[in-house]
Parts: sequence; structure tokens; C-alpha cells
Amino acid sequence: MCRGSGCSQCIVVIEFIHKMNLAALDLNLLVVLRALLAERSVTRAARLVGLSQPATSHALSRLRDVLGDPLFVRSGRELALTPRAEALREPLDAALGELERALDGPRPFDPGSSRRTFTIGTSDYILFVLMPALLARLARSAPGIDLRIRSEIGHRNVAEWLSSGEIDLAITVIGPTRRPGVHVEPLFSDEFACLVRRDHPRVKKRLTLDTFAELPHAFVAPRGTRGGAVDDALRALGRERRVALLLPNFLVAPHVVARSDLVVTLGARIAKSFAEHLPLRVLPPPLVLPGFEMSLAWHERMDADAGHTWMRRQIVEAAREI
Repeated sequence: MCRGSGCSQCIVVIEFIHKMNLAALDLNLLVVLRALLAERSVTRAARLVGLSQPATSHALSRLRDVLGDPLFVRSGRELALTPRAEALREPLDAALGELERALDGPRPFDPGSSRRTFTIGTSDYILFVLMPALLARLARSAPGIDLRIRSEIGHRNVAEWLSSGEIDLAITVIGPTRRPGVHVEPLFSDEFACLVRRDHPRVKKRLTLDTFAELPHAFVAPRGTRGGAVDDALRALGRERRVALLLPNFLVAPHVVARSDLVVTLGARIAKSFAEHLPLRVLPPPLVLPGFEMSLAWHERMDADAGHTWMRRQIVEAAREI
């Protein structure tokens, strides 16, 4: 049995195709040869490949010229194979079979038996908000699928990472950073909320703009850079704030704020969840802040991949559940 392109039989076929001059190769000759090897009759081979008997005889003549071997000799009513033809029979059938399967397209994706790994670029915010629902869906219908998370992704390199295959999918705020070749589907939206510790000495029933601007702030900057919606809104009012603590991720901030006089502004979904378990208060920001939308992004080269399509659907459905 032929075991693939590395076995000695397939090497025979590769050498055979090489000698036929790839630039001028008519693959139909290989199809005719496979039929002749199987049927050992020009008439039956012609019927099998849908050619006339003269056309099949002409193809055999061309094969003999290219290979410098008669390939078949008359033996009674059938054709007998020369040693060269016999050496080609099994690997040629296997090689053409593989080519036919490749041209037929990919096999249907079966999530129940798949052992595929998907790499997702996203933040700890998404891991906290969305990942439990997604993992629950995978556990039910695709227990063999694994996820690999890349958290260092930024707005500017989403398209590059998707195009290069470093990540299969991105879940992030796409906004104006959308690039050609990147497909985007909205998942869910969120708004900003402020967190302070429950017994904060300067925050009473509500958080005023003056107090907000005067308090030291914790600021979440996954890529280590300042600036964002809060600073833009303060600047429009002629105000600014002091960022006393710059953090690389969202999930540390509530713990720090619960034990300090800092205030942090982050997604309301995280703020409300942590306020249920830590001594924190959730307050509306004392200035108008735009909400934000989390989106799923992928490169167009993966758009028709069956497994990729299935995973995208799971992420969209998980987002609807939260």
C-alpha cells in the first residue's frame, strides 16, 4: 500500500511526472494511464475515461514516447504490463486519488471529533466576560477543540496577525482600525462605569466631576500607553486627571481599588461583577463617555473554512448568552 509522498512508490510517480516536463504536462495522460493500468484494454479504458478508442490509443502512444517504454504489450485479449508499468500502477492510482480528493474540497467539519486548536487574540476583559459561555458551548459539542489565547494583540496589529496566521480570530474593539481583507462581526456593546471602595472617604452618594478629577486614578493600559475615552472627555471640559497607577490588565484593577483611595473607570460588565464580591461601589461617570463595541474579526482567507466558520458561530452565540 502507498503510504504517502515519502514512500518509494510515490517517488517513482514523482520521477515519472518530472520526466514528462511539468510545463507541458497534460494531466489527462495520467488519467488515461491509470485507466489502462486498471482495465488492461484500450477499449475498456476509453469507456472508463469517456474518450473514443482512437483518442485513447493516441494517448497511449504519447505516454510511450514520453517514458521511452512500451508500457503494455499484447497478451491474448488483454494488455500485459511491462515492469515499468507495473511499478507505476499502485502509486499512480494513490497520487491521482489524493489529487481528486484535494480538488473535491475539504472534508466536512465534525466538531464532535475535531482536535483542532484555534488561536484567539483578545484581552482579559473578554476572557472574563465571554470565555465562560464559550467554553461551556465547546464542552457540550466539541470537547476535543482547544483554545490558545494571545493577549498582547493591539488595534494596529490585528490585521497583520490575522493575515499572517499568528491568530485565527480577534475579539476586540475594531472601530476605525478596520483594514482591507479583515471581516468583522459585532458581538456585544458595553458602557463605562466607575469603581471606588465602599467606604471611600471622599465619595458620598454620587461621584462629582470635581471629585473625579481630583482623585488619583487607576488606568488600564494593556499596551502600556496613556490616553483614551476618559482623558479625551476631560480634555474637552478643560480638565485632566492624575493617573497614579497604570495597569496592564483589567482584572487586577478592582482588587487594587477595593484596598485604596483610587478610582477606576472600566467596562460596566466587569465593574458590576466585581462589586458583587468585593467591597466596591459602582457609580456612573460624572461626564459623558461613549460606549464601546466588541467585535469578532477574521481574515478573508479563512472565510470559507468549515471549522473556522463553525467556531465563529460559537463565539457569536456565546456573546448572545451573556
